[in-house]
Amino acid sequence: MNYRKLGRTGLEVSDVGYGAWGISGAQWIGAQDDDSLKALHAAIDGGLNFIDTALAYGEGKSEQLVGRAVKESSRKVYVATKVPPKNRRWPAQPGIGIDEVFPYDYVIEATETSLRNLGMEQVDLQQLHVWNPEWLEQDEWKRAFETIKAKGYAKYVGISINDHQPDSALGIIKTGLIDTVQVIYNVFDQSPEKNLFPACIEHNIGVLARVPFDEGGLTGRIDESTVFPEGDFRAFYFRGDRKKQIAEKVDSILKDLGRAGRSEMASTALRFCISHPAVSTVIPGMRSMSSVQSNLAASDAGVLSAADLAVLHSHAWDRNFYL
Repeated sequence: MNYRKLGRTGLEVSDVGYGAWGISGAQWIGAQDDDSLKALHAAIDGGLNFIDTALAYGEGKSEQLVGRAVKESSRKVYVATKVPPKNRRWPAQPGIGIDEVFPYDYVIEATETSLRNLGMEQVDLQQLHVWNPEWLEQDEWKRAFETIKAKGYAKYVGISINDHQPDSALGIIKTGLIDTVQVIYNVFDQSPEKNLFPACIEHNIGVLARVPFDEGGLTGRIDESTVFPEGDFRAFYFRGDRKKQIAEKVDSILKDLGRAGRSEMASTALRFCISHPAVSTVIPGMRSMSSVQSNLAASDAGVLSAADLAVLHSHAWDRNFYL
């Protein structure tokens, strides 16, 4: 396992972290608590030391599992969580004021709830789960972050950027009031490379790269015959002919890379993310021991060659399956 600094926080975090949405049992159907705990423990024992969760993941279920795993481990693990929008709307919508989404008292109360779920007095990183640049000059988020840090609820603060809107964080980065950003970054959505990543490097902001597998599309395991359980988020995300589109895109990538089969796609997708110097950690979901093993192995394999990166950069795909 390799480690990098999380921006100006100075924390040395594993370049492959743990995204804990999938273990909540909400929207990702099939997660079993025992399996999730085994996966968490295996990841930590394998050297992973950064876990990203959220109060909204199963309304605290993910946080409870993460807190239990961290408490049971003797290793140092950095934990990040997120305050859900009060109006429960993802992503943040234009024209909706911060008083409806992150009023001061609500942010503090949500943070206290997360700490109870986790069984911790302090998290390493607290984040707003959505962001709207229209709020930049508002006081609520600034006062809330000041209070969270003053009370010792969180060492550092940041935001999770709206889906496929990396440039919306450029303004808040310049304020110097946040320590990290979390953003979608993968082989298909390479848009953070243009403006966001250079800004993060300039201002020494930590980057959490989320959705490295495009919700499973870049694992190489989805094709036209794939069926998701009723109620599973992916049934919506990959609706219509999207599974066919994904399979064709993945096959094209592997052909251009000269790879033998789809089994190599997941590792390649993770290594693409950690090959960018702005990325502090990439946070794939892991619900099984096999996923833990393959994801941690991607860290050991290291960054991709310039030739492979050139191929992957040619496969950027401008689209939004969340709509």
